[in-house]
Amino acid sequence: MGRASQMDTPLVIKNFSSEDDYMSVKSFNDVKLVFKTETVKIWRIAFPMALSLLFQYLTNSSTYIYAGHIGDIELSSISVYHGVIGSIYFFLLLGMSNALATLCGQAFGAGQVQYTGIYVQRSWIVLVVTSIILLPIFAYATPILKLLGQEKEIAHLAGKYAIQIIPHMFSFAIIFPIQSFLLAQSKVKVIMCTSFVALLIQNGLLYIFTYVFKWGTTGLAMATNITGWCIAVVLVVYVVGWCKDGWFGLSWMAFKDLWIFTKLSLASSVMTCLEHWYITCIVILTGQLHNPVIAVGSYSICHNVQGWQSMLLLGISSAVSVRVSNALGMSHPRAAKYSFYVTMFQSLLLAIIFMTIIFLSKEQFAIIFTNSKEMIEAVGDLAYLLGLTMLISSASHVISGVVIGSGWQVMVAYINLACYYIVGLPIGIFLGFKQQLGVKGLWGGTMCGNILQILVLILIIWKTNWTKEVEQTANRIRIWSSNNIKKDMIENVT
Repeated sequence: MGRASQMDTPLVIKNFSSEDDYMSVKSFNDVKLVFKTETVKIWRIAFPMALSLLFQYLTNSSTYIYAGHIGDIELSSISVYHGVIGSIYFFLLLGMSNALATLCGQAFGAGQVQYTGIYVQRSWIVLVVTSIILLPIFAYATPILKLLGQEKEIAHLAGKYAIQIIPHMFSFAIIFPIQSFLLAQSKVKVIMCTSFVALLIQNGLLYIFTYVFKWGTTGLAMATNITGWCIAVVLVVYVVGWCKDGWFGLSWMAFKDLWIFTKLSLASSVMTCLEHWYITCIVILTGQLHNPVIAVGSYSICHNVQGWQSMLLLGISSAVSVRVSNALGMSHPRAAKYSFYVTMFQSLLLAIIFMTIIFLSKEQFAIIFTNSKEMIEAVGDLAYLLGLTMLISSASHVISGVVIGSGWQVMVAYINLACYYIVGLPIGIFLGFKQQLGVKGLWGGTMCGNILQILVLILIIWKTNWTKEVEQTANRIRIWSSNNIKKDMIENVT
């Protein structure tokens, strides 16, 4: 990259790509230009992705809301199911489908679109087989939860719900691969629209099954199953009927190299599972505290509220990940670095707004989920931790997105393992049980692990030589662009 010799030198310089990299920022006007340019590029991706994720999360949260208005036991049971049994299959299937996103993205970038439809079918096979293997966990959910120390009444109702919700798990085995297929083509609006319609269908069915038919948790399960398969059918019809890029019909080639594809899918799921299964451990430990109904319910309500913000953060994280990876691919090291600065600033600003809202409404927001005065008071007592967690997680999501965009997924998995399981979990257990701090102690351990993760990743980013990252990216692209690209895409991706 060239350097500006005078203050009036233009901020951007010409490069060999279709865009331009930034010159070094030397004035306030330079800062404004970088801020404006990166804001447009980030939010063009982040906004539709965040809306899609938010609609999907609200669809799931609506089940908690209706369960809370049925009763405290029902709310705690549904919370335990989603926090333990549900999280096992959800994040495992989601992580495995991320391998498809990698393969489809590489195939489209290399012009090998004819393989992407085959990858989708191959992922369907692997995820459906994985769902079948997971069936015993649903069948024996009640004894498993009792073994993990959950209260008997909660474990019994959660186990019953787990069996009723099995069809929903299989719908994810169809939905996740199609979403990865569409994301590789930047067709985010399709996912956004289907997610919004699913939210409307879910709440309509929940109201009918809960208040009209009085079916209790059985109605919650039926509504969730129907909504899940409605999404799956709509996406399949769209891909087969209207998405001609990459879909050329069913093929027997989907059964080829299944074991290689399975290993790649499992490797891809490690980082996702390590990060999100930590919450499962906290839910299990919360169920062993004094008065587990209130402990699990209050923590789950706070976790759900944080999830609303997390959907926005995940959209931002995905956007900055795409932006950084694209910048490195175009040999623009400054663009990669500056996009991180701009996104971090905006993410922290949004987090401060969310934190302020929580602090001001700490006595009221739990009413959305429950009518129980005891539960509302317990949630209000945790509101300050919730607000601080929102601030911490905003930084964590952005930094993780930058690291993933740079291609350091394996390293992130090791960092998550160390920060959450080796540091955060023991601290949480010590504070929660030994120091008698209960949910606050367990949550405090989570925050310690998250803060450590942020510090480690910031240090890595701070010491990163972005010019060398550009060179490594260029070398990686040359390898992936070889004549034997199909083999490279399957065997060389991590």
